[in-house]
Amino acid sequence: MPLPDRRELIADTAIDTVATAGLRGLTHRAVDAAAGLPAGSTSYYFRTRSALIGACYLRLAEVTVADVDRWEARYGSPDPDSAAEALAALLHHWLTADRNRQLARFELSLEAARRPELRADLHTAGLAARARAAALLESLGAPHPTSAADLLVAWTDGLLYDRLAGATAATRPAPDVSELTSVVRRMLSAALSA
Repeated sequence: MPLPDRRELIADTAIDTVATAGLRGLTHRAVDAAAGLPAGSTSYYFRTRSALIGACYLRLAEVTVADVDRWEARYGSPDPDSAAEALAALLHHWLTADRNRQLARFELSLEAARRPELRADLHTAGLAARARAAALLESLGAPHPTSAADLLVAWTDGLLYDRLAGATAATRPAPDVSELTSVVRRMLSAALSA
């Protein structure tokens, strides 16, 4: 497996840092140390903290699209049932093995809501998820795939947030793929009729 390039390594490490230490813990020095890089490496590639946060948004979008590609390839040509199974499996992955990346994504999104200079990178990153959702919904016959994609992404984000950081997240058992499949079938059915 090839080594990630330096920018990817820094962005991935910054995302992990946000997930474990929050935005207060995100410093150039902390990322250098966690990535095992010489001091000053992170600031060489991302001069400001805002640039580092922007790199996180774009890397999160890139990895999310790669996740979707992987799951789509595994489940084959889309029909509502296979699409529900694929999305449920992806949500399960994001809620379990990839939990930290999702927590970082939510924290980074909140930062963009407070800091207008970060919104453009978050917006660019968010468009990638919506474009993929719209393409899926169009292939499933949605009459208005773009607006349906907005709903599907919002529902997906809401489910992820509720299960990872919501009021009962700490006391709920780990999600079950069959339960998620049932929920996703309802979400897809509503999105396809929107």
